Amino acid sequence: MQLVDKILPYKSLSIVGLEKNTGKTETLNYVLKNIKNSSKRVAITSIGIDGETVDAVTNTSKPEIMIYREMIFTTAEQYFLKKRFSAEILDISREHTILGRLVTAKAVSNGKILLSGAADTHTLKKTIENNVRFGTDITIVDGALSRMSLASPAITEAMILATGAAYSSNIETLVRKTKFVCTLIGLATFDSSNIKFIDSNSTISINGDVELKGVYCLIDNELHDLDMLSALTISNISKGNLEKMRQNRTIFVFGILSNKLIDFLIEKNIAKDSTIVAKDFSTIFISDDKYHIFQKMGGKIMVLRKTNLIAVTVNPTSPEGIILNSTILQKRLEDEIGIKVIDVKQAEQK
Repeated sequence: MQLVDKILPYKSLSIVGLEKNTGKTETLNYVLKNIKNSSKRVAITSIGIDGETVDAVTNTSKPEIMIYREMIFTTAEQYFLKKRFSAEILDISREHTILGRLVTAKAVSNGKILLSGAADTHTLKKTIENNVRFGTDITIVDGALSRMSLASPAITEAMILATGAAYSSNIETLVRKTKFVCTLIGLATFDSSNIKFIDSNSTISINGDVELKGVYCLIDNELHDLDMLSALTISNISKGNLEKMRQNRTIFVFGILSNKLIDFLIEKNIAKDSTIVAKDFSTIFISDDKYHIFQKMGGKIMVLRKTNLIAVTVNPTSPEGIILNSTILQKRLEDEIGIKVIDVKQAEQK
């Protein structure tokens, strides 16, 4: 199955780079070029700025973003005025960014553009919802550097991950680090259908949309607040709530899940048979070694919502000129993660 065929069933897609210069923009251009002749109406936006001709950090040339006729795009006013093709304005947002309001338009001809879309995930979600009003079938979001939050299943339904020599110049290290990110993306979903949260005498169902904060313990299918605003301050937990955790080892974290909670559970001998449930992979900031130690001790990490990772793309060339063997890199990654891996530059030449 071709990459485009995997994309078409979804209404929204994010493209996220693990590091600067891992080929995210090349991946976006490859997707746009190959999807333009499909029957789907495509919209494109970004979180952050992308499409620069020169990398501000490495001072190396970068590919610009190519928009095709009939595609809908959203970018800031300043960049909309600098575009090099004709477009019909569909909407101008009330919200302001540092580069002006967000302009949504339909391309009347082909051309290149700088994208600077929503500054936050709330506005991004609103942009995606608005695109449906303009008859789009799928919105593609170009992500800022390592901005995993846009790939949250609460924002986009599917994602493509871009990795490469800029992330690590050693193939085995690159494969190991990329595999770990894919492991987090692929974490199993916790069945929360029968779980309730009781707050102020009202009962609500727990799912990926619920806006809770802090750390909770599951007792008899009910979430009990452990009076922690964040898992980052878990060391301040009361003796009573610590005992709840010890007796009921399913812990829900609404917010950032970091090494601190893992270390705490190991230190208190609670890691064995513990299950930590995070909102989704984008809220998990734990290291590879801590994850595997926790796993070996009998602990599990699960999520309320899972993202559909449909492909991984590779850029075997680093800004410093290091070139990895693309064929070996693709095979090693595919063997480890079980997902199609594409060198888009190589694919373009076929």
